[in-house]
Amino acid sequence: MKLSAKSMIVGIAVTATVCSSIIALVLALARHYTVELPYDTQYGMVFDAGSSHTSLFIYKWPGGKENNTGIVSQLRVCEVDGGGISSYKSDPPAAGNSLQQCLDVAKAVIPVSKQHSCPVYLGATAGMRLLSLQDQSTTDRIMQEVSNTIKGYPFDFRGAQILSGMEEGAYGWITINYILEGFIKYTFEGEWIHPKGGRILGALDLGGASTQIAFTPKEPVTQPNSEAALQLYGHKYGVYAHSYLCYGKDQAMRQLQAYLVEESGFSAIVIHPCYHTGFNLTLTMRELYDSPCVTKPGNIDPGKSVTFFGSSDPERCLSLIQNIVNVTECPYSPDCGFNGVYQPPIHGQFFAFSAYYYTFDFLGLAPQAPLPKVTSTIETFCKKSWYSLKVEYPGAKEKYLKDYCASAQYIVTILVQGYKFNETWDNIFFQKQVADTDIGWTLGYMLNLTNMVASTRPLVVTGVQRSQWAAEVFFIVFALFLSLVLVMALVFWPYEHDLNTV
Repeated sequence: MKLSAKSMIVGIAVTATVCSSIIALVLALARHYTVELPYDTQYGMVFDAGSSHTSLFIYKWPGGKENNTGIVSQLRVCEVDGGGISSYKSDPPAAGNSLQQCLDVAKAVIPVSKQHSCPVYLGATAGMRLLSLQDQSTTDRIMQEVSNTIKGYPFDFRGAQILSGMEEGAYGWITINYILEGFIKYTFEGEWIHPKGGRILGALDLGGASTQIAFTPKEPVTQPNSEAALQLYGHKYGVYAHSYLCYGKDQAMRQLQAYLVEESGFSAIVIHPCYHTGFNLTLTMRELYDSPCVTKPGNIDPGKSVTFFGSSDPERCLSLIQNIVNVTECPYSPDCGFNGVYQPPIHGQFFAFSAYYYTFDFLGLAPQAPLPKVTSTIETFCKKSWYSLKVEYPGAKEKYLKDYCASAQYIVTILVQGYKFNETWDNIFFQKQVADTDIGWTLGYMLNLTNMVASTRPLVVTGVQRSQWAAEVFFIVFALFLSLVLVMALVFWPYEHDLNTV
């Protein structure tokens, strides 16, 4: 029996369609790949409300975490105009208003879709710790004002707090070791690993009102209240950390001024050996003693003025600084820092940042210099007249230039005689940034707080290689074409009886 032409064409079309569909299905199932798309980026911000100024640090990290800790990188830094928030004690609302400029910068930097989920924190340090000792109600008012300002922006405000000295020191230690991959490292195989025998560094921070030291001691800490227990990326760390309140750069300079005034018998004219010849500074007694770091005499006239005249005497300067830093009396000897504070023997290498870096960088001593070169450079600088300094450094601000001599002498004193770096000076590196990230406590703070930020789940997609995808598309299109031919044959081809019958 012979079939009609129509029946033959329909049969061929059906067979070809089925075959093309089967081939397309086999190609789709034979080899495919499951891929996780990159995590959605998350953002976070930390205000560093220090004693002399405030900075806003903006961070970002992928939505996923490694052992419960985010992989955080620095996106932007904004410096707030004016002094630290503790300087607004006579006008607390101005402390909040001062933050608006940097909050506006954050709005421009962070995508609108991410702003409501962006956590923002404010951490106040030694300046506010000192103010709380003087006036707790004003301290509370300032913290409330800065909180109200931040709440007025479309971010997820998580609170403002005054950090303890130990927290400040420990968070700085976290920052350094995170940046230098001491905790976690990304391998060439695309995996995050905990480096075996990784280098863990100590942290030295010098602020305006306090100074911090933090490191992992070689031997166990014998004073439990001096140890911070931290857990990062699945590993535990015991860190010795201590903060010396009133021994930041600015407050140490204030103590030195008060010591000189009292030594002179409260004379109206006082010779200051750490100031340069030709420089003079006039203060009222109210200004001089407006700090809990100096003891105010009971019978002093607040309106009385005292004028300091520089004498460019580095030896006398160093001797006076050693008088305000007690390196002899300590009940824990030989495990001592200064001012009678327990400190285990220093261990490992250290990064010194903040005012440590700014002072030594100005003197050309950063990131490292042998101790003899350091002392000779400082001596030479301190002997210069004020006029020669103004000529040599025409762009330097006077408020900083006047204190570089005393600050440098103070730094050497606390590092060598206080912390006992006399034999291990070469283990100190004076740094401001590593890998485009500022060294300070804020990144460590954000790393610690990311344990409280929920991680996002990655979007999973399934795909094939490009050549396989092209073949699938061809056979699917071909099958659709044959199906269309089949439909047209059935609809538009007139029905015919068999042309030939047996």
